[in-house]
Amino acid sequence: MSGPYQVIARKWRPQTFDDIVGQDHVVRTLKNAINRGRIGHAYLFVGPRGTGKTSTARIFAKALNCTGGPKADFSLDDPAVQAIGEGSFLDVIEIDGASNNSVEQMRDLRDMVQYTPAQGKFKVYIIDEVHMLTVNAFNALLKTLEEPPPHVKFIFATTDVQKVLPTILSRCQRFDLKPIPPELIVARLRQIAAAEKITVADAALASIARLADGGMRDAQSILDQMISFCGAEIGEADVLEVYGLVSAEKVAELAGAVAAGDNRKLVATVDACDAEGRDLVRLLADLQVLVRSALLQAIAGGGRSAALGGVSLTTEQLTRLLDALREGEGGVKLGLAEKVNFEVTLLKAAEALRARAIDSLIKELVSLTEDAPAAGPEKKKP
Repeated sequence: MSGPYQVIARKWRPQTFDDIVGQDHVVRTLKNAINRGRIGHAYLFVGPRGTGKTSTARIFAKALNCTGGPKADFSLDDPAVQAIGEGSFLDVIEIDGASNNSVEQMRDLRDMVQYTPAQGKFKVYIIDEVHMLTVNAFNALLKTLEEPPPHVKFIFATTDVQKVLPTILSRCQRFDLKPIPPELIVARLRQIAAAEKITVADAALASIARLADGGMRDAQSILDQMISFCGAEIGEADVLEVYGLVSAEKVAELAGAVAAGDNRKLVATVDACDAEGRDLVRLLADLQVLVRSALLQAIAGGGRSAALGGVSLTTEQLTRLLDALREGEGGVKLGLAEKVNFEVTLLKAAEALRARAIDSLIKELVSLTEDAPAAGPEKKKP
């Protein structure tokens, strides 16, 4: 009889440093610290959700407490490593900062760190969502964090580093985990799908990566849901249908209509997307990504880009277009008439392309004046 079902995000959670995707700078630094014996006493992992903060913390704890460690290249067959992975290792303590954020709990932790490890070489405290601790709780931890016993290591993780006290930040080695690029998410999902004997179209994987916004865990959860919905074969249309996404071709078509000022096509495309139940807020975000890509292409290519429907646009025009789309976000997200606000945002963006910025117009007039031939002396009439 098979064991209980385990969701893909847990089943395929990184177990070693080599499993971590898209955070090479963090992995390299931690490996070097272990190999060179330069292990600090407090680490802070910062980054968006689903980018590997807690997974990296657990892998680091395995490397510190593996048999014969610290070792960066520990074996998954090591009983100590297996115990840490199962959550039964006494010296690796995970604490949820959101529900253990009082000063009394931090004082208890401060008292507990004095005891020597029971199984491993180090007592490792992993505090997730550390920004949820109260100011008094942070202050109760300060002295211990600055000068902990040699057998204690702290690893903090947060999605909102702005809320962490500067006095805590100054006592930690900070690592910023960045959103994972879509191509790496697609490669990982393709590997998972092959192992799970699931056929997933490349376009479907690209759509899942687009939905995940740089979070590997989100991408794996979406894949899990799509397997439940579709079974062993997943196509792009399935992902678009379940999540209300607009296909990449339709996003490009809409961007081309805005760039060309084709208001009739613009409105017709929005009507079609709304009739199909597509997520207009997500569509606006996808349009911004496409326009930003065209803007970067224009900056790198001499000031112009034809990436939006073949219409040649200057960096100034693309900047105005992106700004108009950004300004309309609030109305589309929070307004009562989402479709109307979305149409108005796109129509305003199309008009912004054809407007001339007053400062650039003045510069052009000044340039024309400077280039004009100087008038000669006025002749006297006879």
